[in-house]
Order: sequence, then structure tokens, then C-alpha cells
Amino acid sequence: MLLARVVGTVVATRKDPRLVSNKLLIVRPMDPRGKPEGNYLVAVDTVDAGVGEQVLIVSGSSARMAAGMKDTPIDAAIVGIVDAVEITD
Repeated sequence: MLLARVVGTVVATRKDPRLVSNKLLIVRPMDPRGKPEGNYLVAVDTVDAGVGEQVLIVSGSSARMAAGMKDTPIDAAIVGIVDAVEITD
């Protein structure tokens, strides 16, 4: 599971029929302190997240286990919206 921030949206008028009516968002992984790290990803939104929100991302076969994604050709899914991150050193 990855912590990420939603930074944009993707519009695809032609796509696999199993992806119709699914929102695609661009996310950027980040560390727990909010510093961006890694490359951007396109993820299917399963929790109605929006641009600017911190989210939890799953990838690979775990993404296909997200609600409503069974047998869907995806590699990343947003499965949670983060309310707060607390770090104790």
C-alpha cells in the first residue's frame, strides 16, 4: 500500500469496456511527511477522491481486489482517503 496525493485527472474516451464509468486519477506517491517520491501513476478511483487529497493506493493483483474491480484490467486503485498521518519519532 502506498501513500499518495491526487494531482490530476485522466480523460479517456476510448477504453476497455470494463473501465467505462470509472474515474481515472493521476497520483504521486509521497513519504509520510508529504514529500513527493517516485513516479506518477494513473489509478482507478474507488472511493470518490479529488485533486489535492491524500490517498491510499494499492497496485498489482491487490488493485483488482478493490471494490468493483474484479476482472478489471488495472494496475493501481485508490482504496482510501487519508484524514491524517501521525508520525512519532
